[in-house]
Order: sequence, then C-alpha cells, then structure tokens
Amino acid sequence: MASTPIRRLCHWGPISVLGIIKLITWAMVNFLGIWWPPHASIGGAFNAVVFLAFAAATLYYFLQSLLEGPGFVPVGWKPENEADAEYLQFCTICNSYKAPRSHHCKKCGQCVLKMDHHCPWINCCVGHANHCYFTTFLMCAVIGCSMASVELSICMYYAITRARLGATGARLLMPLGMVLLTLLAIGMAVGVVLAVGALFYFQVRGILRNRTTIEDWIVEKATGRRAEQGLPPFIFPYDLGWRRNVDMLLGAKHDGIKWPIRPDCGQYDLTREQQAQKLEKRLRSRVYRISEPYSGWWLPILTYPKAAFNAPCTDEHRLVLKPGDTVRVTRQRRHWLFGEQVCEGGNRAPRGWFPRDAAIPAHAHAA
Repeated sequence: MASTPIRRLCHWGPISVLGIIKLITWAMVNFLGIWWPPHASIGGAFNAVVFLAFAAATLYYFLQSLLEGPGFVPVGWKPENEADAEYLQFCTICNSYKAPRSHHCKKCGQCVLKMDHHCPWINCCVGHANHCYFTTFLMCAVIGCSMASVELSICMYYAITRARLGATGARLLMPLGMVLLTLLAIGMAVGVVLAVGALFYFQVRGILRNRTTIEDWIVEKATGRRAEQGLPPFIFPYDLGWRRNVDMLLGAKHDGIKWPIRPDCGQYDLTREQQAQKLEKRLRSRVYRISEPYSGWWLPILTYPKAAFNAPCTDEHRLVLKPGDTVRVTRQRRHWLFGEQVCEGGNRAPRGWFPRDAAIPAHAHAA
C-alpha cells in the first residue's frame, strides 16, 4: 500500500533535499551578513529578502509535493459504463481498472492518477495531485540556487583575495571549516541549477503539451508503430492548446479520472493505443528457459562476471530464478535480459532483469 507522509519523509531522498536547502541557506546568510549586510543598504536588504523568499518557497513547495502525494486511483474503481472496461487495463494488485492516464507504481504500491514519474527526492510519485507543487518547487529551487551560485562565488573570491592581501579585520577572515562548507554549498547550488534546471525544462515542456513523461514515451512509440504499419498518425487526446493545458495544472479542478479531450478524439484513445502497444510487445517477446540459477544479486561477480561489469543503470527489479523457470523476455541487452516470469494459473508474475548467460531460448531447449 501507499506510504504515509511521515514514512515518505524518513527516506534518504527527502532528508538529502532538506540538508541541501539548509546548507545553501546557511552559507548565504553567513556570507551576505559579512559582504553585503542587509542593514547596510537597501540593495542588501532587498537581495536578502528575495533569496530568503525563494528559500522558504522551495522548502514549502517541496514539503507540499511530498505530503500531498500524487493522488491514487480508488481501490476497486471501474468505469461507470461497464462496456468501457474493455478499453482499460486491469491491475491485479489494486484489484481495480486503471483509469485513463494512470499507471501502477511498484514503489508507491498503488495506481497513480496521471502519473508522471516516481521521484526519489520526494519519495513518492509526481502525479495529478502534486504536479503543480512539484513544478513550482523545481522553479524556486533553480532560481534560488542560481542566486546562491553567483553570490557565493563572488563572496568567496573577495574572502580569498582579501585574506591573501593581508586584511586583518576579524569579520573578513573565516575559519577553514566555514570556507570548506561554503565551497560545498557552491558545488551543491551549481549542481541543482544544472540537474534540476534540466528537469524543470522537461516538466514545463510537458505541461505546455499536457503530457506526462510516460505519455511522451507512449506517443513516441505510437508514432513509430503507426508509421511502420501504415496507420493514420496518433493524435494525443489531451492537448487542448498551451493556455488550457497550463490552466489544467494551475486552475482547473478535476477528479484525475475523467479529463477534457479534443473534439476529434475519444475518451479512451490513449488507453486503446496502450493496449495495442502491449499486445505488439507481447507478440514480439521471446520465451527463455533458465539453465543456471540466479540469486537476484545486482552485481553477480562470481557467477556472471561479464554481466556484473555491464549491469543496467536502472533500479528496476532483478529476478530470482532457478533452473527450469520460464521467462517471457521483452527487452534485451548484450549481457542482460528483461522479462516477466511465467507463472502457473495466470497469476501476476514478477518482472525484472537477469543475466543472459543464465538462460537459453525455449526453442533451443526443446531441440
């Protein structure tokens, strides 16, 4: 089941973000107090107020996106018209149909409304309920850290230069520990500007098109699939123009299940395209039988050294397998395979990566 807000906070992601916010704010308050005191000039006071406002906003919207959560599909949900169920996927874990634009998150343990992605920094998904908070958090973090990167760098330059020239004022000479922590704060601030700035760009681009990160991938696959089969181009049903798309995020109230669509599209166009892609993916899959045991270790150096040194850069699950197991493989790499374990009785099977050397194609096994 989904974690509670308190449990979300008790995780390395949120704790790291809170530590970074505190470190950068501490460095700015200390350095500006020395080199541009707020009480000494109007410019200093204005600069301090602006930075502290962005620091407070960053903390507020971060906590809001974490505590609010993404919003989940109600357990046991099904469409009002039972005939529409054929256009939807059924989640056996949540025991309910997946509403349009929703996806099941293994880490959150539930189907998420308008799921964008699972963010380790807030230890939950970005979805319908917290997308606006999360985007505002990114914006405030980028602006605040941009200010900190520039101003702390200038302050450090003055501090080092004046110390080297022999300035003896007690306020101008700083302990070595303070200098090192400030250099760390500068590095953190620059890193946030680059990494979070890129994420903010992609979020804004998605908002203007009313697409989530997952939907971008679905549309990209739909374009290639339909072109290959000679079908009409796929029209994304939720793109209503950038003004209405932004309003969907900022002002409009929706339940996260039924969404306004373009007049030339149907309510289930996206879910039907997902079904077609999954069917095609299943038809293209290959069945492998496990010939050697695999413990599920992420770096099986002793048993599969080639795979250990070429492990996939992903936190996706690793399968624990024994000889005789069967896996339907849907993705392949040079030394790794990704697929769904075939279970008896049609029960939901685990999916994950395993070394290629641990399996052979099922047709080769039969021969």
